[in-house]
Amino acid sequence: MLKGFKELLMRGNVLDLAVAVVMGTAFTAIVTSITKGVLEPLLATLGGNKEYGLGFQILAGKPSTFVALGPIISAGINFLCVAAVLYFVLILPMNTIKHRLSKPTAVKADPTELELLTEIRDLLAKQHADRTPQSANSKTAATLD
Repeated sequence: MLKGFKELLMRGNVLDLAVAVVMGTAFTAIVTSITKGVLEPLLATLGGNKEYGLGFQILAGKPSTFVALGPIISAGINFLCVAAVLYFVLILPMNTIKHRLSKPTAVKADPTELELLTEIRDLLAKQHADRTPQSANSKTAATLD
């Protein structure tokens, strides 16, 4: 039972996936800290309400009804940054390498009508030569002349 589990974990795909998850998590933490430390304060300056930042108040005078748009925009930018880096750093290079290492499949063009007819003629001539003995073939040729 443990041997099968060990084989599963030692497969290349599982290890690659584990490394990718750890790297993705670490990179997400970096991007999140940048968006919270730099982007959200910049978005807060765009908001009309200087106390809460970018967003709007549903009920005037009740701070708990403030809808903050800055963190939502920040999360969207965070997602786009992580997705772009993962695509351009992991997916695109791997697809390029996989494409270069794969053997190109030779696509054979369909034969032309002339090539097919020539092949049929040659096969029929060979089949006819195999069926008739050499002496009978010479007699037939003599009678045809």
